[in-house]
Amino acid sequence: MPNALIATAPDFSQPIAVLKHCHDRIRKQLETLQNLLGHVPQHGNDAQAQQAAHSVMRYFNQAAPHHHADEEVDLLPMLTMTASGEDAALLQKLMPEILAEHHQMDSLWQALNLQLAPIADGAPAMPASQLSAQDVQQFSAIYSAHMEKEETWIAPMAKRLFNAQQMQQLGSAMQQRRGITP
Repeated sequence: MPNALIATAPDFSQPIAVLKHCHDRIRKQLETLQNLLGHVPQHGNDAQAQQAAHSVMRYFNQAAPHHHADEEVDLLPMLTMTASGEDAALLQKLMPEILAEHHQMDSLWQALNLQLAPIADGAPAMPASQLSAQDVQQFSAIYSAHMEKEETWIAPMAKRLFNAQQMQQLGSAMQQRRGITP
């Protein structure tokens, strides 16, 4: 009997579920960023703040770029080749928005990454070096709307249109991108 107390990540044989799992992890990291906004002014760059900043930086510097590449290099091009009719029209509308949002999020992340570095390093907290609430709110808002768009339109379309071979191809590409051998 599997242990239901331990949540496990889907494997790459379910690539759309992996992408959704990534979104869930992004939501947790965005929550951590929000928590840091209140924590650092009260407690400074203490051990908890350092650990939280490291966690957010690790995710958005390593995992998030893989996730964006999964969509840009594999998922969206595969959907473009497969979709027709209303699906193709919707994809033609959404794809430029999704790609622009990726660039916008990447740009915002660069600013946040610089703000998180002194926190992660345990530098003495100074008002000028604290995390910008405006940057965190903007980053979180764009990411949240972006993920909702993908979960509402893109993931269901892929699940409906992709055959088993295409799902396997997508999963394999995602696995290789992360340096994981089957």
